[in-house]
Amino acid sequence: MNEATAALPGPRSLRGATRRSVPAPSGDAVTFGFLPEAPSAPAVITPAGPGADLPGWLRENREKVEALLLRHGAVLLRGFHGGSVEKFDQAASALCDTLFREYGDLPKEGESDRVYKSTPYPEDLSILFHNESSHLPRWPMRQFFSCVVAPLTGGQTPIVDCRTVLDRMRPELAEEFATRKLRYVRNFIEGVDVSWSRFYGTDDPAEVERKCAEEGTSFEWTPEGDLRTSRQADAVLRHPTTGERVFFNQLALHHPSALDPETRSSLAELGGEDGMPRNVFWGDGGVIDDAVVAEVRELMDREAVAFTWHEGDVLVIDNMLVAHSRSPFTGPRKIVVALGDMTGGTDGR
Repeated sequence: MNEATAALPGPRSLRGATRRSVPAPSGDAVTFGFLPEAPSAPAVITPAGPGADLPGWLRENREKVEALLLRHGAVLLRGFHGGSVEKFDQAASALCDTLFREYGDLPKEGESDRVYKSTPYPEDLSILFHNESSHLPRWPMRQFFSCVVAPLTGGQTPIVDCRTVLDRMRPELAEEFATRKLRYVRNFIEGVDVSWSRFYGTDDPAEVERKCAEEGTSFEWTPEGDLRTSRQADAVLRHPTTGERVFFNQLALHHPSALDPETRSSLAELGGEDGMPRNVFWGDGGVIDDAVVAEVRELMDREAVAFTWHEGDVLVIDNMLVAHSRSPFTGPRKIVVALGDMTGGTDGR
């Protein structure tokens, strides 16, 4: 734990933290605070006057931003510009030297090789809470979002503190997640999900097999030439910096109960629930009851906070401390994404 972190009080719930103003040093180019609709997180940084150099300030104040992230899980940079992919790239790069360039699930944004479009998903449906790439061997410790075009209505990116979720979960269920773990199963069905060739960045099945073996992912090929993968992963981890236990996974997003009943029934008719494009089981292969997932979803929804996007907003999250989702929306919406500080392994290392 660095000096900037040690100077702050211990982490609080996103809902339970006491609202307080974070004073900026005299002459600083920014001010600190919180949003009226989200008085405990994210911490908000705004320019103190016109012409503030956001990338320059971020480069010089990384430890300050890191301390806010470790306490609140998320930091919102608001009012520095009106929405620009280039300025977003500059801000994310100022905080993270190692932005990820090989994310297989998301399309790239324009000519950038490290800024992605947001997840393509029906506008009238929610994307459920998840920690980015927590079902994979490696995941980003930092995730960045920026609003280029704000929707007419909705389209928030709610966040929830994964420490709080675990603390407020039934002890018996929390222990079950910690001990049984999870098993993520994915069927790369052509025309239904992203293709295996795009996800793994190769058309060579032998190279896919090599990558799967290297990362400890089980695999098999179907008679139709589709790929099926299976991987056990922790549902509860310790944050590598704070040492706090966090509920870290993609349970709600991958479980079949996330689907509407008609879609779930149609996919089950094609190949059974084992043949769903994505599924999640207990680590030993046991089926996770819908009621368990419903209980977790209700808890996360209850503890979540959300804010309305302004064009030019940049949201930075600690991906192990905070899970994110997306609300339904109307009208045009453009949110771009960057990922950084890739990590993996036991306890986030």
